[in-house]
Amino acid sequence: MNRICLALVCLWITSNALAQSSNSGPQDPSPYGPAINVAVLDVNESEADIFFSDAERNERKGDLSEALTLFGKAAFEYNSNKKLPQYAASLLRIGNVHLLLSHYSEAEQVVLNVALKTYSRLGNKAGQMAAYHQLGKIYFGSNKLTQSLWFYTQQGILAQQLKNNAAYIESVLGIATVKIKKRDYHLAIKDISKAEALAKYHKLNQFNNQIKIAKTIISEKQAGKKTTR
Repeated sequence: MNRICLALVCLWITSNALAQSSNSGPQDPSPYGPAINVAVLDVNESEADIFFSDAERNERKGDLSEALTLFGKAAFEYNSNKKLPQYAASLLRIGNVHLLLSHYSEAEQVVLNVALKTYSRLGNKAGQMAAYHQLGKIYFGSNKLTQSLWFYTQQGILAQQLKNNAAYIESVLGIATVKIKKRDYHLAIKDISKAEALAKYHKLNQFNNQIKIAKTIISEKQAGKKTTR
């Protein structure tokens, strides 16, 4: 799909999404970690489910434009059928594809103004937590570090409430990433050490490589800082 068609599709889904949230009241204020992990479950596979599955397949193949189109169609169908949890999950996936394409403004609009509000109305804390994590990544990508830090922190607070150890470690590592970018290496090391200890305690080995990379980045940054003095 060419760039113009992509823009039209994005505008279409965002417009529908914003219309859905227009009566929800005032707006409410993690580049790392797994893809959005809010499941879309339905006993009887619908047209929306097929769109969603096809979108996931295209995203895995790297066809992000087609994935964006199909996630948009899935969201539209779920919204039309009043399946709000699936609708919100589709919006998170749209936001994730926009993030992969470095479309930070579009990602922010969909996740902050619609997905997060939908999960909030539903009282779905797991969904809110996933949205906070994604917003942390979106704002990090757009170099809005204060906002990124805030959303990673909110993710961590909800993760502790939900006793979700993996999500909490994810939030700590997100916070560390922000601090690295801000050159607060001493504070970043503390966060990474905390994440490492928690990962070992809870036997969550999926974070090992991420922790190793973060340590290497800090080591290289600090070494470079010393040589320039």
